[in-house]
Amino acid sequence: MLGNDKGQNLVEFALIIPLLLMLAIGIAEFGRAWMTQNILTGAAREAVRMYAVKNDIGAATARATNILSSANLDNTLWNITPILPGADGSLGYRVDYKFPLAIAGFIPGLSGTEIPLSSTTTMRKEWDI
Repeated sequence: MLGNDKGQNLVEFALIIPLLLMLAIGIAEFGRAWMTQNILTGAAREAVRMYAVKNDIGAATARATNILSSANLDNTLWNITPILPGADGSLGYRVDYKFPLAIAGFIPGLSGTEIPLSSTTTMRKEWDI
């Protein structure tokens, strides 16, 4: 043995723990963002389905609003936009959300405190004009 290596494990742990914490927090944030994206997709899908069947934009928008509200998403951060029927008979809904990062400023290289998420769903209308 060349020298005293007391405390070596502590130094190695101190060097590695920030990387492990950033990895764990990054995984958690990615999971939250993925779940929110799935909620947006579900809201857009439900809204466009109601619009395609019933031709009622108000009820379709209310349905998307109910889904987003029941998921406890901040209503100041999302926007619901109907896509009016086109020449091919397709219509749709777009749901945009500014996903707030819980760890804003903690991870280096991450600019801003929100990540824009969006989901667009289109269907063919089932009603005649």
